Order: sequence, then structure tokens, then C-alpha cells
Amino acid sequence: MAARGSCPACGSAALVEDAHYAQQQLVCAACGCVLAEGLLTTTYTEEEHLREVAYSQSTGQKEQLSRCLQRGIKRVQDLCKVLQLPTVFEETAVSYFQRALQHPSFHLELFASVYLSLQKELGLSVPALSLADLVKTHLNSFRLFQHATDIPAPFVEDKETMVTRTMQIVELASETWLVTGRHPVPIVMAAAFLSWQSLQPAARLACTFARFCKLAGVDLPPPAHLRLKELLDILLRMASQLAWLRMFNVDKKTVVKHIGDLLQHRIFLLKNAFSLEDEEEQHASDPGKGSLGEGSLGKGTAGSPAAAGGAVQEEGCRLERKRQCEDSPRPLLPPCLINPRKRLRTAALSASDSAITGDEPISDSEIEQYLRGPEEIQAFRKAKAWL
Repeated sequence: MAARGSCPACGSAALVEDAHYAQQQLVCAACGCVLAEGLLTTTYTEEEHLREVAYSQSTGQKEQLSRCLQRGIKRVQDLCKVLQLPTVFEETAVSYFQRALQHPSFHLELFASVYLSLQKELGLSVPALSLADLVKTHLNSFRLFQHATDIPAPFVEDKETMVTRTMQIVELASETWLVTGRHPVPIVMAAAFLSWQSLQPAARLACTFARFCKLAGVDLPPPAHLRLKELLDILLRMASQLAWLRMFNVDKKTVVKHIGDLLQHRIFLLKNAFSLEDEEEQHASDPGKGSLGEGSLGKGTAGSPAAAGGAVQEEGCRLERKRQCEDSPRPLLPPCLINPRKRLRTAALSASDSAITGDEPISDSEIEQYLRGPEEIQAFRKAKAWL
């Protein structure tokens, strides 16, 4: 490796470092003059004569930091390209990385474990990402907006049209409590799938959720199937309020064809499809609605035709009440309140597990039951005298 300076013998600047018996030497490549040996511990650019210095002050340490900085910048740029972020995002991320690497609090640390400290020490203000921004950012990575050899022509969609329809479905999910307490990405994925299908339902209804994600080049989060089911339930409730759809047998497959109409009138349809909680309680508290009055079955003994007919009539009324209850508007509540998780039942103990061994733990309250009070001690003494 060439060193700075010139040979005092011939004046040549071709000075090289050479190891002779594991000892570093500074040798002139032109005349072979040995300038120095055994003291090559640094290569300071401002030094004309070699001297021993600490490694932290040498160019070796500077070169290590330089390599770490270059690798870090390359890593940040690669991540920005994978996420398909704009150029301004990439430049800002690189500047944050450079500032953090020079800050003593983050010297050669992992940024993922010090994210909050990074905001505090660098004085960064990170704005919260809204649902609209999240929909646009997430859909930017889809491969369905341009023609490709592995994507069928009917599956290609206009980006702006799909973003607009997806945003409308996400807003519907927000209005019906589906977003509350949930990770937004599965909801965005389910909304994107429904919007994509609804724009050309004839060619896309047969495409599954998993295939859609594969063609789009994105991962399918596991909760997305549950969010899709919840969105379809909301859409079916809304479709039941459209008079011209009642003559059709609308199900979870065919309701996708009418998403455009449902979103256009979603405020009116949501109001009619879901009731307030107090209205539902009033409906449930009415004892006479849909029930049989006393004596409506007529008098008769067990086994008589009147009793048998009354049983059939009562069963029919029960089924009718059940159908009316299912068709009536239910309260618009979060899914966790409508379908609460069932508690797991503990398995019954076997005979060997339930047997008393004497090693069972005893609580303080149980110990107190075995301690005698003053009255019990006096009574025990009197009884003992008769023994």
C-alpha cells in the first residue's frame, strides 16, 4: 500500500509498506531504501513522520466508521426501495440515519430497539398515518395496475379508481366499528379485495382472496379473512334494505356486484339496517308481540287433537318470532360485543388428580379455620375434664 511522503535518498514518492518477518517496514519502491521499521501504527494524512498513536485516533477507526456508515446508508436505501417510498422519503431517512450514527446515544446500536429514544434525542415529530394515507401507501405496492405476462388482462385495474373504491369501503368499516382496536392492514387488504372484485365482478368473482394477494405481489395477513367476513356481513345487512334487491337471493358472493349502489346510499342503508340499542331493548321487552294469548289454544286434554294442533301452532309461532328477530335491525356495536369470545371450559379432574395427597397448598383463610379462639379453648378444657 503506498504511503504519503517522499524518499530522502532518491526523492521518489513511491513509498510502500512491506512486512519483513512480521515487522512492518516503510520502503522506497524506486531505490529500496528502508525509511522506517516497526512503528507503522497509523497513516495520518497530516503526519510527515510516523509515531505511535491510539487506535481510536487513527485512520483505522475512521475507516471502520466510514464503512459502517456506507453499509447503513445502503441498507436504508434498500429498505426504501423495497417499500417503494418516494425519493424525498429516502433522502429524509438517510439524513436521520446519519444524524443518529453521529449521536453518542445511538452509536452502533440497533434502531428497532431504540425507536422512541430516537424520536426524543433527535427531536423528531413523527405524524400519525391516517387511514387514507395508509390505503394509498399500501396499494402503491400492488402489481395489478400495470399489464404483466403473469396477470390476466381482466384482472388489471386502474389505480385511482381502485384506491377511491377501497377508501370508501374502509370508511364503511370505520363507521361500523370494524376498525376499532384492530390492525389496519388486514382491513385494508379485505377492502381492496372487495373493491377490486366489485369493479368487474363478472370476471373476478371466481378469484379467491389468496390468489388476489399473490397476483398483487403482497402478503395475505391471517386476520384478513375474518375482516372480509365481517365486511360481507355488513354489506348483506345493507343490501336487505334495498327494495329492488329483495326479489333476488343475495348472498356473500353476489352482494359484491351491488357494492357500488350500497356505498352510494350507505348512510341511509346503515340507518335502516341497524337500530339503536334502546329500540332493541324496547322491542325485546314487549311481552305481547308475536306471542300467544292465554286460551288461544283452546281447552283440551293431553293427546287430544286440540292439544296437538296447539303444539304445532306454538312451534310455528316460535319459528316466526325467530325469523323476525333475525331480520330485525340489531344494534350497531363492535364485533367484540356482538360475538364475545367464549371462555374455555376446564377439563374435569381425573380420580388420581382429585385424590388428596397432603401436599396441597393451604391459604391463610384456611389456616385461620383451624385456630381456636378463647371461647373454643375454654370449652375444650371443660370437655377434656370429663375424659
